[in-house]
Amino acid sequence: MKEIFLSQKQEKERLLRGKYIDRQALKTTMKSMDNDLIKVIVGPRRAGKSVFAIQLLREKDFAYLNFDDERFSDITNYDRIIKGLNEVYGSTKYLLFDEIQNLKKWELFANRLQRQGYILLITGSNSQLLSKELATHLTGRYLPHNILPFSFSEFLHAKNVNMDIKLTIPETEQGMILNLLNEFLNLGGYPEIVVKGIEPRDYLKFLFDSVILKDVVKRYNVRYTKSLYDLALFLVSNYAREYSFTKLKNLAAFKSVHTVQNYVRYLEEAYLFFSMKRFSYKPKEQFKAPLKIYAYDTGMVSALRLVLTPDYGRLMENVVAVELLRRGKGKEIYYYKDKNGAEVDFLVKEGLKVVELIQVCYALSDPGVKSRETKSLLKTARYLSVDKLTVITWDHAEKIDVAGTVIECTPLWQWLLFSGLK
Repeated sequence: MKEIFLSQKQEKERLLRGKYIDRQALKTTMKSMDNDLIKVIVGPRRAGKSVFAIQLLREKDFAYLNFDDERFSDITNYDRIIKGLNEVYGSTKYLLFDEIQNLKKWELFANRLQRQGYILLITGSNSQLLSKELATHLTGRYLPHNILPFSFSEFLHAKNVNMDIKLTIPETEQGMILNLLNEFLNLGGYPEIVVKGIEPRDYLKFLFDSVILKDVVKRYNVRYTKSLYDLALFLVSNYAREYSFTKLKNLAAFKSVHTVQNYVRYLEEAYLFFSMKRFSYKPKEQFKAPLKIYAYDTGMVSALRLVLTPDYGRLMENVVAVELLRRGKGKEIYYYKDKNGAEVDFLVKEGLKVVELIQVCYALSDPGVKSRETKSLLKTARYLSVDKLTVITWDHAEKIDVAGTVIECTPLWQWLLFSGLK
């Protein structure tokens, strides 16, 4: 046991010596470090959760354990863990436990440590950490933090691009930003790819396979591994599109809708995908409507896609979906479609009020496309009484005034870098 703790202490020292990109959430999260609530850092594997936790603790004297280690698999007496930590680290009140979902009944252990006065940071690659286990055992005693692959702003920072980019810059300089945005859409934001220049395709394929095997098949004892894998590949190929469990059952020849529902939930809990509901004021309609599927990283989509030509419209929509998720504190995000097929990509709701409608469109140069996209926005805005209407484009900026209703057309790079600051 002592050998495990000593080897992981060396890993901690290696992590502390690293140079990292500061994440956008670092400053606000740092303010909560000295309260006694458990800090729960969750997100996809390899998205930077451990580094984020190290950044939070780098000025503290802390103990570190990573439970993504087979040598911990047989431990049932958790007092041995505390004994080992005290032996190797001495007295410290700060504890960092990595990938804690691999420890059986971890939530009871964390609860006990919190009551004993430890300041505990835990990371995990399963969204269930923020649902059933925490809600059951740690109600009111934890602060959740989602760490996703790099945002476009963090991507630029990692590329050493001057972050003093203005909302309005010369058209010649916009070409450089668009080139980097194109790279971001295709490579995605996994830190090791962006910072270290690792070849993305093999890295992301291996990561995809590893998540399915370790975080889904092994965790949930999935018997039909090939069916699960085929389903995951189908979903990644159909990102930013609607799906229903019944349709997935028929396409993949599953025996029951219930199995499909479970498999999709497993993949979502492992942070490969997330689903978005269709908005309706009628709960029954919302429940019965198809969902839309999005990947947490467009680089993963690019690495696994079957077609060679990227669909920039859908990649843009996926990037916007992830950014809305990243910014979504206190907000609910839906898509919208009426009975006549008029569709709006994103509907933003705060409390009981719909506050914004967002359409994503690569180009508005075609009059037919422009008419279709704005018509859906205007029709939905009138029906739901929404004033803020946005069309996110590749590089087109314009204010469209239709009988006093203004639609703001904004280039994607501006929206990603500046709209969250307004």
